Amino acid sequence: MAEHKELADKKELADKTAKAAKGAAGPARGAKARKPVDDSRPGRAAKNAKPENSTAPAPGVTRRRLLGTAGAAGAAGLVVGAAGGAFAADAVGERPAPLSGVGAASVPFHGRHQAGIAEPAQAHGHLLAFDLAPGADRKAAAALMRRWSRTAADLMAGRVPQGDDTGIALDAGPCALTVTFGFGRTFFDRTGLADRRPAALEPLPAFTGDALDARRGEGDVWVQIGADDALVAFHALRLLQKQASDTARLRWQMNGFNRTPGATDRPRTARNLMGQIDGTNNPKPTDSTFAERIWVPDAREGADSWMAGGSYAVVRRIRMLLDSWDNLSLERQERVIGRRKSDGAPLSGGTETTPVDLNKFAADGSIAIPGDAHIRVAAPESNRGAAMLRRAFSYHDGFLDDGAPDAGLLFVAWQADPAKGFVPVQRKLDRGDGLSRFLRHESSGLYAVPGGCAPGEYVGQRLLEG
Repeated sequence: MAEHKELADKKELADKTAKAAKGAAGPARGAKARKPVDDSRPGRAAKNAKPENSTAPAPGVTRRRLLGTAGAAGAAGLVVGAAGGAFAADAVGERPAPLSGVGAASVPFHGRHQAGIAEPAQAHGHLLAFDLAPGADRKAAAALMRRWSRTAADLMAGRVPQGDDTGIALDAGPCALTVTFGFGRTFFDRTGLADRRPAALEPLPAFTGDALDARRGEGDVWVQIGADDALVAFHALRLLQKQASDTARLRWQMNGFNRTPGATDRPRTARNLMGQIDGTNNPKPTDSTFAERIWVPDAREGADSWMAGGSYAVVRRIRMLLDSWDNLSLERQERVIGRRKSDGAPLSGGTETTPVDLNKFAADGSIAIPGDAHIRVAAPESNRGAAMLRRAFSYHDGFLDDGAPDAGLLFVAWQADPAKGFVPVQRKLDRGDGLSRFLRHESSGLYAVPGGCAPGEYVGQRLLEG
């Protein structure tokens, strides 16, 4: 009898645990749900603040993660009885398990500048462009940007957006997610805003090394997604694509990756698929010239005043001819780049961060950094000070018919004015860069990326409602 009573007690505890977990996870499918509260409205956050004795999740724990642990805890309680009940109570109570450092990392959506520009590139990225559907006008474009901005703000904060039932990243934190929006040249014609198109959005000039596929370039609206978790990045991609609905149609999409945070003994400059350290001389937010090189000034008047605080993104898919590159000797590879492959130090001497000495000569009397070395041709000193912020993802899309890898770089370059950043540098590279023999530029796009927005606003509002 005692044994039967013990089993009955365990079953009763498990049933109570399952009901508690079910309540934490929300109403059952088909049950009438309460209308979500929009806390972004003025005064709404204070009105809906939880009292001190609330059973709301502890600070730093997102609703997305809590729902995931609640569902798992309920199942565990049903399977393992009293032991599962103890776990469930801890998981859905005030002491949920903390997210790891990668999962908890978050970037604010709102601010003076859009996220995804000055921040380090994440481990997973999606670049995509949409064309407005026939009949979609300025009003429809504004509604789309409002939807997308609201969703991006929720996702970047680790919240479940209204109406999202995908469950793709249910138990994950924001994982440094960023979502960035921009407008292509054709967007302004299709929305009746041609008179507000920035002069800096003129088409890029043709370069002799280009082999561009127009179907994988340009587009009315450009989106950049980055996160340190692949499911979190895909979740954002999927929701934005669904919310485009009948307003915009996908024109092209490219998927990329970088090294995962924590994969090295300490934070290091990324390597590209050629094995070279890539990005050592990138402008840094701490540089005195960073703002003037990267951000459109605030004090602007005229057609492009809405771009204050924004930037211009040049996006290029650059295939690397890896089979040809790998056939070079290590010494030849290093002379093509101008840096040692092992540690990224310039051939003029020092460590990775040692300033490049373009006037240094080797012991045999030859110039230390060859005349066609990539770092010499691309250096600001060789381009009248022109510079840009490179924030790229590697990609690999299988193999071509000849067996060569379809792999390379999803190149994203940020600057206040492409005519003073990307264009002069690429012209110089096009004429005399030794690395160009191992690259193919296969698609290209230029986008005006507005500044950030305040809570309750959406990206592009100054353009679409100005």
